[in-house]
Amino acid sequence: CHPMTGIEPDFHCDYGFNIHTHGLTVINYNCVILDTSPVNIGAGAFIAPGVCLACSGHAIDPEQRNHGIGTSSPITLEENVWIGANSTVCGGVTIGAGSVIGAGSVVTHDIPAGVIAAGVPCKVIRPITEKDKFKPEDILF
Repeated sequence: CHPMTGIEPDFHCDYGFNIHTHGLTVINYNCVILDTSPVNIGAGAFIAPGVCLACSGHAIDPEQRNHGIGTSSPITLEENVWIGANSTVCGGVTIGAGSVIGAGSVVTHDIPAGVIAAGVPCKVIRPITEKDKFKPEDILF
């Protein structure tokens, strides 16, 4: 992990060596990263409490699943991504730079850069615009 990576307890992962942070990264409480494939986390990433990044999956066919056949695909969070609390990002997904994923979402496909996306399954709601910036008088600290 990059030296500017902060990880709160309880954090769980499969291996750890497949997790690559590339700058300031905040991983909040009770997160899980199932890193059976590479997980690349861009600088400025904020991962809220209870998030699961799951590269691994299982066969859909019950007979194959019962024989232990599984899947694994990488996950990429580009720079300045914010994943909301209790969201799940599935294997094979890339979330574009600057995007925000709403709390409780299940991300099953790529999300473009610069958008707010949420839901089950996660879908783009709208682009992030200048109207999303706080005015100086609205900032509490």
